[in-house]
Amino acid sequence: MKWGLIVVAGLLASCGKTGTGGQARPGPSTSPSTSASASASPSPIGADTLQLVVGVAPDWDATQIELSFYTRVAGGPWRLRAHWPGVVGYAGLAWGRGLHGFGAPPGAPVSDPLKVEGDGRAPAGAFSILTGFGTSAPPAGLRWSWLAATPTLRCVDDPRSSHYNQLVDESRVAADWSSAEDMLRGDELHALGLVVGHNTSATTPGAGSCIFFHVWTGAGSATVGCTALAHDALAELLAGLEPAAHPVYVLLPQRSHQALRAAWDLP
Repeated sequence: MKWGLIVVAGLLASCGKTGTGGQARPGPSTSPSTSASASASPSPIGADTLQLVVGVAPDWDATQIELSFYTRVAGGPWRLRAHWPGVVGYAGLAWGRGLHGFGAPPGAPVSDPLKVEGDGRAPAGAFSILTGFGTSAPPAGLRWSWLAATPTLRCVDDPRSSHYNQLVDESRVAADWSSAEDMLRGDELHALGLVVGHNTSATTPGAGSCIFFHVWTGAGSATVGCTALAHDALAELLAGLEPAAHPVYVLLPQRSHQALRAAWDLP
């Protein structure tokens, strides 16, 4: 995984380019009632993960989600610590690339959408939570890593670039992209943020880039692929994260959440 001052994989304010809709896996059609097979999908949540953020959407096309923050002691049950409303991509969700694997987990219906660049969908699955970032100083008492947005910090969403799905300081690298997002914005979306580890391992061009938690514009809003929530809620999440707890973000539509709950040891 590429992380550092010059290159930070997996970010973006507007969560990637807008474009066409989600891509379904090729194969025969399945019944709408078919869901991911829990018995066929090993858990992407390790025993050392002691903090879990779970986002659940009503279905693949929903833009609003319920976010819950859980903690546990090693070997113990999950305990709810906080709960917030959130929003995701304007086109809903699609299977992403993360701790659960690359795309849909084993047993998922072939009709489930897969995340591609510009589809307006937030990646579903299980993901590492990476560095925090923002347009101001880090919140007092923050224990999480922090990256300050600067005038030259960009997130590259051009699949043809060697810096695809990376945060780069444009003053320190040769630009080989035709599309990138400014991390220092003129609005409040990047006042606080967290990087979601989507498509950061064996990065695949075109599979989606620059996925964050960031501040929303309102409860009725949507993003182009990120997860957004109220400023105070995001501040609470940031304040609660512990590096030693190896936190994981799980984002799923309700049916997949129910199907994978036992296999993934979800609360």
